[in-house]
Amino acid sequence: MNIRRIGAAAAAVTLALGLAACGSDEDGDKLKIGIKFDQPGLGLKEGNEYTGFDVDVARYVAEKMGTPEDQIEWVQAPSAQRETLLETGQVDMIVATYSITDSREEKVSFAGPYFIAGQDLLVRADDESITGPQSLDGKRLCSVSGSTSAQTVQEQVPGVNLQEFGTYSECVSALQSNAVDAVTTDDTILAGYAAQDQYQGQLRVVGESFSEELYGIGIQKGDVDKCEQINEALTEMIDDGSWQAAFDESLGAAGFTPGPGNPPEPDTCS
Repeated sequence: MNIRRIGAAAAAVTLALGLAACGSDEDGDKLKIGIKFDQPGLGLKEGNEYTGFDVDVARYVAEKMGTPEDQIEWVQAPSAQRETLLETGQVDMIVATYSITDSREEKVSFAGPYFIAGQDLLVRADDESITGPQSLDGKRLCSVSGSTSAQTVQEQVPGVNLQEFGTYSECVSALQSNAVDAVTTDDTILAGYAAQDQYQGQLRVVGESFSEELYGIGIQKGDVDKCEQINEALTEMIDDGSWQAAFDESLGAAGFTPGPGNPPEPDTCS
């Protein structure tokens, strides 16, 4: 009798371990995609919901590569950690307003680009005095501490009264309350904030970009096969209208339209 009980217990343990192993295999099969968790209209996490243009691009690409949405693991990818996340294999790809630059390409590879952004200005909807960086002299401009956006404007308009906050959310709140006159960063990020329900009709993107940022999908250095698969998916997304639909859904509410060159043709992988 005791032997039977011991045998049954052993079988139960074996079954449990087998199920656990299966679960581990399933987890291991997930496609890990790095996105922003705090950028409205681009990559935003609210509870268990992930929304935004970058998220929609990532979903589409993943599906075309054979991974359904329920097999995606979303990973937060702060700007300063993106190269490390790819180099250490913590993510398989990153879709997070990730501009393609020479310095970054020394460490990682990029598929795409899938969007061409540009630095722009966000102002109150009824303020017609700011038409571009040339009209910022004496104005109160907000950007995030240490950002290249802030440095660029300071170089172009020495007379601007630059105020640096910790986050763009703080800048946008200050703009709405008349504490600053404008906010600057990528036009896509600004449009995402303007499209939020609490700001609709109150803020607008000026529409005079003064830089060019090519958003790419970051992957491990030298992974040409994955790059080509992603580029094929991006081309199909553009051709079948899904790219435009995703953009309109996430950023169209701000009255923002994609700048010149959009949607872009992906570069050749190398």
